[in-house]
Amino acid sequence: MSQASFYPHPAVRTAIAVVVGAFVLLPLAATVEFTLRDGDTGHSFVHWAAIFDPTKAAAYKPIWVGLTNSLTLMLVTVAVVLFLLAPTMILVNLRFPKLRRTFEFVALLPVSLPAIVLVVGLTPIYLVIGRTVGTGAWTLAFAYGITVLPFAYRSIQASIDAVNLVTLAEAARSLGAGWLTVVRRVLAPNLRGGLMAASLIAVAVVLGEFTIASLLNRQNLQTALVLVNRQDSYVSVIFSLMALLFCFVLLLLIGRTGSIGARGKDR
Repeated sequence: MSQASFYPHPAVRTAIAVVVGAFVLLPLAATVEFTLRDGDTGHSFVHWAAIFDPTKAAAYKPIWVGLTNSLTLMLVTVAVVLFLLAPTMILVNLRFPKLRRTFEFVALLPVSLPAIVLVVGLTPIYLVIGRTVGTGAWTLAFAYGITVLPFAYRSIQASIDAVNLVTLAEAARSLGAGWLTVVRRVLAPNLRGGLMAASLIAVAVVLGEFTIASLLNRQNLQTALVLVNRQDSYVSVIFSLMALLFCFVLLLLIGRTGSIGARGKDR
């Protein structure tokens, strides 16, 4: 049996692409159409222009505050993934391989816990955090770091399994490189794809999370959208669409950067 027989007919591939494309694009098209509705003229950009209307600044202020908080949380959560989780995984794989299964169990455990259960467990901790470092929205990064842990772990571990960290580290050490140099200039470039995927997941989780922020009484983009939706549903949908578009563009940029890095290594 030839290898070509395992691949579907071009017409089948085209049909699958059309169905999947329609499944993704039709809801987005319907969302865009909703934001353009105007009772007087049918469709216009009046709702989009209202975002920048000074007379409505007070009504839309929660969204800007929530967006600022979410962007801050995004940066802090990505920093937790890149500068805490990733080095710990590298250390476990290089120095303590016998602990890998235990570490994997701990890292994947949050995925089996509902958000409400996490909040119940985190509430006493956040009482202490509130008394020590304040109740700013940025403190949600600790909870988001736990939420994103299973997905970021899988992304980074897949890259670690694809390269031989021990050989790379020993080769760099034999040439006189310190551990910081080994991680920064040798291991991190080889784990670029996993690190970028983990960062993207962290961004998506932060921009879309509602339950933890709401129950811990912190304001982020999603809680602000729920608040503003009671006054203007069009604006809340517009900002949701923009957040989705931001994640999509970020995904394209990460994929582009990863492909450039892969071509560079091939050369």
